[in-house]
Amino acid sequence: MGNSKLIALIIIVATSLFACNNDDNTNGTKGKLSIQLTDAPFPTDIVEKANVTINKIEIRKSGETEGDKFTILSEEEKTFNLLDLTNGITASLVDLEIETGSYDLIRLYVTTASIKIKNIEQEFELKIPSGSQTGIKIFIDPSLEVKGGLTSELLLDFVVSKSFILQGNTNSPAGIKGFSFKPVIKASNLSTTGRLTGNVYDAEDAAIEGAQVSIIAADTVYTTSFTDENGEYALLGVDAGTYKVTYEKAGFELVTEEEVEIAAANATEKNIQLTAVATTEETTTEE
Repeated sequence: MGNSKLIALIIIVATSLFACNNDDNTNGTKGKLSIQLTDAPFPTDIVEKANVTINKIEIRKSGETEGDKFTILSEEEKTFNLLDLTNGITASLVDLEIETGSYDLIRLYVTTASIKIKNIEQEFELKIPSGSQTGIKIFIDPSLEVKGGLTSELLLDFVVSKSFILQGNTNSPAGIKGFSFKPVIKASNLSTTGRLTGNVYDAEDAAIEGAQVSIIAADTVYTTSFTDENGEYALLGVDAGTYKVTYEKAGFELVTEEEVEIAAANATEKNIQLTAVATTEETTTEE
């Protein structure tokens, strides 16, 4: 065989081997997936605990049908008090490497759920509506893109106020007859959503605890948070866009912020001062 033909053959073989190796590397590439759990809070004057136990988490690639195999992300049983996961506090559900690709559906298997009311011994065990057998389906829109060598972050927002439906008289613990469990969970891709954070304080710069912060989109409440003992609040997983935000607390005047912009993968900070409402007695004294 001539030298030129031998060299050509070597080049062809080497090119083929490189292509095969490159395909193998591409197919074997993995990205990191981190899934966090949080709670869109609600007033907890009478509720002490809102517990859920999760024993399995699965994810589905985009475009696959319901009957296709899901990838199991975790089978570790974990119990969370959702009331601990407010104002930006999250709990880790998953932190591992998976195949690269686009994913559009999570299945969360909840085995138990319960509510503990303050000042009474009774704890309400809730019936799980098929969540332990078929899993609670949580769609990811837009789909989550997992890329090689990078970390993709997903936030699951467990909306307690809509998931635990109170039965009976809500004005006192004695009037509560029970709860029904209808899980409402929102999945947010943290690379395409932002967050709103800040502090709420009074005219003397003292922190206001329990002030309600609401993001309004098209005259509908998008999400809500309540300030902690330090007057701090945080709303996570907010779709990028411009919103109206209201700040309110009994005894204070309502404050409305128009045109608040939330940018993807960024935090918007708003520190707000609330003014106390003048009482009738104060008005009379001034006159």
